[in-house]
Amino acid sequence: MKTIYTKLLAMFILLFLVGCDKDDDTIKNTNISQVEALYAPENNKFLNLGAQSSALFEWQSAKAEDNGVVLYDVAFDVEGGDFSKPIYVLPSDGKGFQRTLTMSFTALNKIAEMAGIPSKSSGKLQWTVWSSKGLDIKKSSVINTLVVERPGGFPTPDELFLTGTATEGGNDLSNAIPLKKTGPTTYELYTSLKPGEYQFISSKTGNGETFFINSSNLESGGSTTYTDDEKVYRIRIDFSDGSTTTSEIVKIELWFPPLGSYLFNLPYIGNGTWRAANKLIEFKEESWGRDERYKFKFTVRNSTGETDEWYGSINGDNQRPNDNTAEAYWYMVPVTDDYWSNSFKFNGGVDNQNADIDIIFNAAVPEYTHKVTVL
Repeated sequence: MKTIYTKLLAMFILLFLVGCDKDDDTIKNTNISQVEALYAPENNKFLNLGAQSSALFEWQSAKAEDNGVVLYDVAFDVEGGDFSKPIYVLPSDGKGFQRTLTMSFTALNKIAEMAGIPSKSSGKLQWTVWSSKGLDIKKSSVINTLVVERPGGFPTPDELFLTGTATEGGNDLSNAIPLKKTGPTTYELYTSLKPGEYQFISSKTGNGETFFINSSNLESGGSTTYTDDEKVYRIRIDFSDGSTTTSEIVKIELWFPPLGSYLFNLPYIGNGTWRAANKLIEFKEESWGRDERYKFKFTVRNSTGETDEWYGSINGDNQRPNDNTAEAYWYMVPVTDDYWSNSFKFNGGVDNQNADIDIIFNAAVPEYTHKVTVL
């Protein structure tokens, strides 16, 4: 029995030593070379990042001692940086297996911002390639420079909020007001402002990017000071070119074409909402029946003066709604000032009744809309 145990122990030790030898060989064979040439973009290549395009990065293959697979990362740094603390690193195409990297100009613009290059300005970025296999990582000694021109805009955040002492939500980020995304790069908000400061932020958690309006340009960081009386505004932001438009909403009126007059104004009550409260609605008697058509006129003031903007139904003509009518019936879209076209119709139950009429232009609704509530 002792002989059997001795043989088993000897076999175990032998297998252990063989395994160690194999491990040593594996460790030895993880050696790789560094990337010795960067092919594209060539050194000092100029890129206008305002274009809707992408850049192809390409380099020479690194060699593995065991002829195995080599992984690649592309590193970016500021001009004159030594890549000890690169500003951005990401794997090459194919999750690091390919010796190419395709990057959109939008992504490069973000890296340029991280490098401290201001919008609407030119600057330089450095890039190189790291090759790796296992724990062996080799930094290329070759570094190329990119000369980039940043557009006036910014990468469009997934969300955008308004906050600050001048706003309806105040400084408390939990009460920050969401803007409505109206396109791939555009946001819009109807809100009131009072004396104080305000800014836009991409997250309500407090670690988002911040933006502010300087004249009519969007800039990063900082805040805008508002000193005028409290008023209601429409703020539009386009991140593609960093432009903004701020217009005062002077008043909103309900146009009633059967009488050829405006029945009443709708006062602003906050949160992108206007309400005409407890209003008597009386249709007009015609030879063919009672007429109930209506739409809305916004009076808007900006640097060029006052203009009228009409909002009504997406349909040129409508039937009376009922309790089963889809919510989309009340959606409001820009229309012409035509006397009758694109008018809504009141529900028949509204005739000779008092009602609240609400216009809702905020991010809580899928589309800008209104509602009529009989009291």
